[in-house]
Parts: sequence; structure tokens; C-alpha cells
Amino acid sequence: QVHLVESGGGLVQPGGSLRLSCAASGRTEGIYMMGWFRQPPGKERGIVGGITWSAGVTTYVNSVKGRFTISRDNAKNTVYLQMNSLRPEDTAVYYCAARRSVLYSYDSWGQGTQVTVSS
Repeated sequence: QVHLVESGGGLVQPGGSLRLSCAASGRTEGIYMMGWFRQPPGKERGIVGGITWSAGVTTYVNSVKGRFTISRDNAKNTVYLQMNSLRPEDTAVYYCAARRSVLYSYDSWGQGTQVTVSS
């Protein structure tokens, strides 16, 4: 089992930046990929992007490409989500998650952290 804890959420003005962190503990050697998800108010949770644990290959949904960057520090077992040029529609609870293989869905989740973009 992998235990995930997000941090770094908060209130930011439109156009601002925020960096979220996701610290992993437990059986981290079994992680294939880490993902970031978000759930806007009243909407379904959806994926933002992901990064492979070993090679660091990243993927993003179109709405955040060029604004968000996912990175990882394997020595610290931590994944980051750098969010720039934030928009009100980025307001959501952000979650990180882990999956053990491309054949498996994400099965370890953090508790989420609130990001609010508002003036």
C-alpha cells in the first residue's frame, strides 16, 4: 500500500502560481505512475496529468498544457504540480494518486488539497 499526502493548496489570484506537493510513503518501489486529478465544485473528478515514476515521462490534459508542469524527486518520494497562469476555472480540490502498472487503475489516493483561484 502507498500512502499519499498532498500539500500546497490555497487561495491565489487569477494569473498567479501555486505549487502542489504529493509525498509518497509505504511501498513506493511498486509505483509505476503518479497522477494529478482535480474535482471542481459540483463536477466530476478528472485527470490533470501524470508522470512515470522511473523515467519521468509526463502527460497532460489539453486545458493545462503550457501552464502546468508535473515533476518528481525520487529521492524524496515526492511529486509536484507547478501551476502557472491560473484561471478561475482551475478552482478545484486537487488529488494525487498512484498506480502500480499501466494495466492497473490508480488505486492509492491522497486526501486532496483545495485550490481556489479568485480575485
